[in-house]
Amino acid sequence: MPNSLSLRVWGEFALFTRPELKVERLSYPVMTPSAARGVFDAILFKPQMAWHVRRITVIEPNFPADFPDVSRRMPYRLVGVRRNEIIGKLAPRTVEGWMKEPSTFEPYLVDSAGRDGAQGQNRTQRNSLVLQHVAYVIEATPVLTARANQPRRVAEDDEDHGPDSVAKYVAMFQRRAQKGQYFHHPYLGCREFACHFALPDGSEKPLTDWSESLGLMLYDMKFDPTTKGNHLPGFFQAKIERGVLHCDTQANGPNGEPPIQVIGWS
Repeated sequence: MPNSLSLRVWGEFALFTRPELKVERLSYPVMTPSAARGVFDAILFKPQMAWHVRRITVIEPNFPADFPDVSRRMPYRLVGVRRNEIIGKLAPRTVEGWMKEPSTFEPYLVDSAGRDGAQGQNRTQRNSLVLQHVAYVIEATPVLTARANQPRRVAEDDEDHGPDSVAKYVAMFQRRAQKGQYFHHPYLGCREFACHFALPDGSEKPLTDWSESLGLMLYDMKFDPTTKGNHLPGFFQAKIERGVLHCDTQANGPNGEPPIQVIGWS
């Protein structure tokens, strides 16, 4: 596929949550296509284009000097983490009421104050199995949307001039990635697990000895403004083949695999 882009991402921790677990979090063993798309969106997002993720290659991360050799040889590493999470959230109507009548304000406590015990009023402790020391090369290409080459709703910036084309957004992404620019800091699944990124330099070492069927994996969410928040998840049969997760719905994989089929989307 022409105009394909590659980006190397890495981080100390990652959590690509499996949706079948509602309370305790368990990560997929590899980055999901939706998380990869989120990284690209963090660096460059325009309503006139969308990112189509083609494949994710697992590469060898840069381990600390004292990291155990046994763990280095594993294709991925899961570690347990206990985190404090907020049970609920405040409704905008409640905040508006406090603004109109400050005397009705009640603090939203998320520590142990206000209730005996370690949990606190609005806090709960949950265990998570997260990935440790991960690194990937993501390949994606921009696809023009229906808003391409239409009148802008906001003024164009300095690098957004000219007709919309795939080549235009490829060049914009490469410039931004090379400079380390982003709209919000990209992360690996959860916002607290921020990631580093750079354009590949040829020194990446794919984990070619890792081949495994991963079963159903979340592909992405289909966002429809007419559904009033009832967004539709899509899944696919994920398989790691020589360190590569093929997730292209339009073209064959690197080993001749047919385009994947998204389950759940009509």
